[in-house]
Parts: sequence; structure tokens; C-alpha cells
Amino acid sequence: MSDELIFVAVLALRLGVPLLIFRFPLPAIVAALVIDAADQTIFQNNTDLDLEGYQGYDKALDVYYLAIAYLSTFRNWADPFAARVAQFLWYYRLVGVVAFELTQERALLLVFPNTFEYFFICYEVVRLAWDPRRLSHRQVIGLAAFIWIVVKLPQEWWIHIAQLDFTDFMKEDVFGVSVETSWGTAIGENLWFLVLLAVLVVAIVLAVRWAIGAAPRPDWPFSVDVDRHRTSTRLDAGPQRTRVFEWDLAEKAALTALIAIIFSQVIPNTELTPLGVVLTVSLVVVANAVVSQWLAARGRSWAAAGGSFLAMVSINAVIVIVFELVFGSRDVNVPAGLFLLLLLTLVITLYDRYRPLRSAGYGSIDMS
Repeated sequence: MSDELIFVAVLALRLGVPLLIFRFPLPAIVAALVIDAADQTIFQNNTDLDLEGYQGYDKALDVYYLAIAYLSTFRNWADPFAARVAQFLWYYRLVGVVAFELTQERALLLVFPNTFEYFFICYEVVRLAWDPRRLSHRQVIGLAAFIWIVVKLPQEWWIHIAQLDFTDFMKEDVFGVSVETSWGTAIGENLWFLVLLAVLVVAIVLAVRWAIGAAPRPDWPFSVDVDRHRTSTRLDAGPQRTRVFEWDLAEKAALTALIAIIFSQVIPNTELTPLGVVLTVSLVVVANAVVSQWLAARGRSWAAAGGSFLAMVSINAVIVIVFELVFGSRDVNVPAGLFLLLLLTLVITLYDRYRPLRSAGYGSIDMS
């Protein structure tokens, strides 16, 4: 029972923490990163669970929290130019992940690096004390280019092309010991590493102090709560009324289809064809668009959003059942199908919730 409790607790964190990105973007996405890095270690060290197949769900949850980060830009990023850059970086990576999952060509992950995540983090770091709209178009592009070339390309090469393990590299190539050697022994035989670590810490502290000193005067008191910096969000913009069939419907269909294809490839025992996924998701999105337009009139409170989510889950479940009966597909197991259905429905509901704010932001802010 304790094993199951640990598993449920970690899964709840992986599903729940990303939702905090809308209000507390920086600490929430960093927490999502940490939980993603630690979950399998927690399971291996504290449970006897069979983790076979979990890696697929792990990849799906990675896409999930990054999708939430992208949707939060609808609500929180008042600069249309930065939002468009983030949009490009998000979809560029998403297309690359789909291409990789369909071909298993690891080089594609180097060509389509995950620049969006670090770009999002850097933008939110600026917002802690400064209005990010002070960044010029050149600075926004320069930031994205720096992350892409200097940070992500080497990282993607290390992980996906060279397929090097950091722990093995440090022990074998830096400390000159075997992989089985404990960290205490490895460091004890290489005390120079502690000196180097201390120098690096001092250098980082000095660099941070210099950056703070060289930065312009803060625009507001330090805070990780974006609602305290409403002038840099779209929260005070009057949400524009949106039609059922418009350009955003095409984007929502593309977003959910790409995510669904990734889910269908990485979740165990799921063998839907990409075409089948696209057809099913398109049907779901169009049906949801009609219903969500009607539900939008009921308000934008979280209670209304919760009601919309439950209504969408019911509708989508009916659509999937009908699709199953009509086409006779038997390629999706029930747990995997339910997991995919819930995540996609959540993404669709949040997209519809914040789409009017994005439309208002683009319509009311000067793009020059």
C-alpha cells in the first residue's frame, strides 16, 4: 500500500504542480522540472513497483507541463512579440518530437531543440522585478538565439546524440573511478573538486551581484506571483468574444493533434496510426468548440472552468466510444485511453479558457 501511495503522490504532483504555472510561473515550472528529474529515482529507491512502461507516461507528462506553460502565455504575456516567439519555439519543438517519435531518428531532437522551456524561464525571471515588455524585439530574439545555440544545442547533443550519462561521465572521465564507486569515495579521492566547486560558487555569486547592479531600476517589488504585476499580464484586458470557427480553432486542432500523436507513440500498448489520431482529435476539437462556446457564457470563474472540464470529459468519452463502435478499433487499452483523454481534455479546456485573453492582448497592444 505504501508503494501505491508514493506513486499516487508523485503522479498528483506531476499533474497538479504544472497548473500553478498560470499564477506562479517561475517556481511552478522549476518544480515541475525537479519532479520530472526525481520521480523515477524516488520510485526506484522507495518502492518495489514495476516501472516497465512508465517511461512512456513520463514523456507524456513532460509534454503536458510544457503545454501548460505555453497556454499560460495566453494569460500572462502582454507583449505580443515575445508571445509569438514563444509560440514559434513551442510548435517547432513539438513538431520535432512528433517527427522523432514516428521515425526514432535521434538527430531530429538536435535539429528541433527544446528552446521554448528555457526561454519561458528566462522571461519569467525578468518579470520577478522588471516589466518584461521593456525588452526590445532584438533583445527577445537575442535571448532566444543565445539559449538555442549556446545552451540547448550542446545539451541536446550530449543527451540525444552522444547519449552520455552525467553520472558516468563525472565518475569515469572527471574523477577517474568506476561507475560503481560511491560519490563520497569519488570526491574524497579528488579533493580538488571541492576547491573548484567553491570557486564556481563564488564566481556565480559575484556574477549575480554584478548583473543585479548593472540591471535597470526594478519596476515593482520582487514577487513570483504574476497577479501582483497585472500591468505585465492580460488579466485586466476585456476578453474578446470569439467565434466557434476561426483561426484559433485550427491552432487548437493542430496543438491537440500533435500532443495526441506523441501520447499515442510513447504510452505503452497504444498503437493508433497518426492519421487515426488526427481524425479522432479533429472530431473532438470541433465538438468541444461548439460546447465550450455555449459554456463560456456561464462565466470565467474556476467553478465554471471545472464544470466545463467535467462536461468536456463526458462529451469526449462519448465521442471516443462512438468512434470505437463505428470503426471497431481495439488498439488502445482502457487505462492508456483514459489517461490520454483526460490530459487532452484538460489542455482543450484551458486553451478555451484563456484564448479570449490572448485575442484581447493582441488586439489592444501596439506591435511596433
